[in-house]
Amino acid sequence: MKNQITAVDLFCGIGGLSYGLRQAGINVKAGFDFDNKCKYAYEENCEAKFYHADITDIKKNDITKYYKKNDIKILLGCAPCQPFSTYTLKGDKQKDTRWQLLYEFTRLIKETNPDIVSMENVPNLLKFKKEPVFDNFVKELENEGFYTWYDIVYSPDYGIAQKRKRLVLLASKKGKIKLIKPTHKPEDYITVRKAIGHLEKINSGEASKIDFLHKASKLSDKNIKRVKQSIPGGSWSRDWDEDLKLKCHQSSKGKTYVSVYGRMEWDKPSPTMTTFCTGIGNGRFGHPEQDRAISLREAAILQSFPDNYKFTDKKENLKFGQVSKQIGNAVPPKLGEVIGLSILEHLKEIDNETRYENHKRDAK
Repeated sequence: MKNQITAVDLFCGIGGLSYGLRQAGINVKAGFDFDNKCKYAYEENCEAKFYHADITDIKKNDITKYYKKNDIKILLGCAPCQPFSTYTLKGDKQKDTRWQLLYEFTRLIKETNPDIVSMENVPNLLKFKKEPVFDNFVKELENEGFYTWYDIVYSPDYGIAQKRKRLVLLASKKGKIKLIKPTHKPEDYITVRKAIGHLEKINSGEASKIDFLHKASKLSDKNIKRVKQSIPGGSWSRDWDEDLKLKCHQSSKGKTYVSVYGRMEWDKPSPTMTTFCTGIGNGRFGHPEQDRAISLREAAILQSFPDNYKFTDKKENLKFGQVSKQIGNAVPPKLGEVIGLSILEHLKEIDNETRYENHKRDAK
């Protein structure tokens, strides 16, 4: 392909999607995000410019200045997923107006006229009842001349070591586009052991002397007792002594949260990483055998970030909760790479079709 492929990433966060696209061979020029605390990680790892901006303030020229005349232009937009989460969809929390960010993304697509668009979000976006925000988004893309494809993607099918399900959309003005076929089958899924089994042992509240991001949160004495009684893949309701069980979890509603304080299983993919994935009280985020919650580095690796991904410049500047949230909010880089490879495969097919048509024309 003669034309350069250039991407701009809206809602870029710490760069999971941008990094993945760069791994696939796509040139990502810039990322925009409302959270300025993502700037260091984004620029340090993605070799692209970070802009601190609210999407409602971003104008056409802020994006188009990165596209050259003959570039194949890609615009990425993974709006914050909290408005569409299982918890937010309940009750009057649907009043959360952040779902309207998708309409701002639509506005920028119309203004900048990219060749290809990609979006990643939680599957519940399809179920959002306040109004058909996703359906409207797809219709607007098709009205603008895009061919669209979307589906729920199971992360282990693409070499990501967690049971994460995500809604992925691809759209192109050049022709039909879709995600590449799964790269992994259940028998060769990346497991917790394969992903983080090589990391050194640490205790609750400790950090590795080699990698300060390999740090685990400090557990109370009672929580140490709880995690010691937790069996990988088990449940507090079956495994704990009665005096360790929490009152809130013994109510009819609380009994449904069987995975909290649980341990991961070595030989299966991990649960979905969330913004609170480094705390054992928030899900099955206990280490399979060490008496602690997973570390920041382990969470990042389970999200498919490489072992050396930089989140802050030095140990003294590490803010544990902030980095945990950034990791949980990120697009898994491996999924970003799969999206990038899908775009390249699509462009290759379009290029071959063009060459074939030109050959037929010249042969007449």
